[in-house]
Amino acid sequence: MQLIQKQRIFLSLFFFLSGFNFSSWASRIPTIKQALHLNEAELGTILLTMPISSLIGVPLSGWLVSRFETRIPLAVGFLLNSIALSFIGLASTPVALAMVLFMFSLSMRIFNISVNTQAITLQKQFDKKINGSFHGLWSTGGIIGVGFTTLLISLDVPMVPHLITVSIISIVATIVSFRFLLQNDRSTSGNKLSLSKPDPYILFLGLLVFFAAVCEGGMFDWSGIYFQQVVKEEVFTVGYLTFMAFMALSRFISDTIIDKIGMATTYMLSGVFIFSGIMLAILFPSFWPAMIGFSLVGFGTASVIPMTYTLAGASKTYSPGIAISLIATFGIVGMLIGPPMIGYLAHAFNLKVSFIAFALSGFLLIPFSRMFFKMQHSEKETYEVEAKEVA
Repeated sequence: MQLIQKQRIFLSLFFFLSGFNFSSWASRIPTIKQALHLNEAELGTILLTMPISSLIGVPLSGWLVSRFETRIPLAVGFLLNSIALSFIGLASTPVALAMVLFMFSLSMRIFNISVNTQAITLQKQFDKKINGSFHGLWSTGGIIGVGFTTLLISLDVPMVPHLITVSIISIVATIVSFRFLLQNDRSTSGNKLSLSKPDPYILFLGLLVFFAAVCEGGMFDWSGIYFQQVVKEEVFTVGYLTFMAFMALSRFISDTIIDKIGMATTYMLSGVFIFSGIMLAILFPSFWPAMIGFSLVGFGTASVIPMTYTLAGASKTYSPGIAISLIATFGIVGMLIGPPMIGYLAHAFNLKVSFIAFALSGFLLIPFSRMFFKMQHSEKETYEVEAKEVA
């Protein structure tokens, strides 16, 4: 087997395990909420530690991927993330949970930027698009993680042995896979940030990730609780599982779809799906309408981040690692605002009404993506005119 194929396989494994780990934690949120006797506002406040720590991790991640081969922060970040996952189940107080989630999210940010930088670099060595499939494997890992958690909950298996088992599997996989990751990929240019003059290209991409992160992060944290409290479904993980399943399906076919209809149209359809799906679940809060609605949201959110990270790799100002870390900042802010905002709105009104925020965020993908591609078209025309004048 060619080295490039081995690199793709083992990088795919990390995407898969990352999704599995994250969904293992997210699926247990209702269990944690009940065990620690938290209301929606208290849970929202604790969840706030995750985007805050992620935000702190962005400049650190950007420095790491510009200073070292990306496989080093990738492996270290994932090892720390796996260890933190096991301690989530052991947290017996809200303060302890917040501290563990801080480390869990910080290490996850270092890993995410490193693994996505590897993916963009590897993508450039293939003639066809492969980035969507990486994110599809992340979602697939999430689906299997939710399914595994659902099975354990139905068997009354406690959370502690569940999360410790997942951690051990991830640690062993990291040690085995490290030597097969992409090497010698440290960027030698485009690593200097310019904060005095924001790059419009990065700014627009960041806003698109922001709106997607509000929806995606919120669905990760609140879809289970929505099915538990609004839909009144006893097996509350079914909503999260449905969302993840359709997100994964869409990501595996997203590369083909984008080739056929283009990124601009895909962004617009994503916004339409998210808005329609959330409104369906809000207006008809029963099992099948909510299932269909969450399926549409899964389709809608699936392509946005892979597409945007691919576009980030084409930045003329920054290296892929720095561009992704900058755009990831917007995503973190979206997660900083999204899940806690839903908690506060749910506490002030009710959970069903609070989900309107997701619908609005999804809808905003449409006008902002149109502005981005219009800007790109204008810059291309200007470049062509200048080239003709020089000739």
